[in-house]
Amino acid sequence: MKKKKSKKFTEGMVDVSGKKVTRRVALAQARVKLGRRQFQILLRKGSPKGNVFETARIAGIMAAKKTHDIIPLCHPLAIQKVSLEIFPDPNRSEVMISAQVICQGRTGVEMEALTAASVAALTVYDMMKWTGQTMEISARLLHKSGGKSGTYHFIP
Repeated sequence: MKKKKSKKFTEGMVDVSGKKVTRRVALAQARVKLGRRQFQILLRKGSPKGNVFETARIAGIMAAKKTHDIIPLCHPLAIQKVSLEIFPDPNRSEVMISAQVICQGRTGVEMEALTAASVAALTVYDMMKWTGQTMEISARLLHKSGGKSGTYHFIP
């Protein structure tokens, strides 16, 4: 029986030291789809835990700043701006969350924007789970600019 050679692992964090520092911007969106009854409770009563939208906004901002601690091989970045906007949509019984992240850096901020929007959505879920667990979360990148790969815009 032949002995297997152990694979040498050379992969790791990407070396961005040779990249130019440019303005990096990313915009991500997350949605929390609630049942109609759950959505009405959110609008009328909120959560026994407190202000759902403000708590979700702060959670998203904090998450963007900690993305490198959550996502393996993500670079720690000196983020200059994180902003979240949260909109309840009564026609769809959902909460829409937009997260924008900006920095001057050598690598993009897409993961920070996606993390911010996703954690804000998870916070809405956590604060409203007392009404039931039938909520659904989705997230996507809407825009990114800066860097060698150029600009990306999501077109529905």
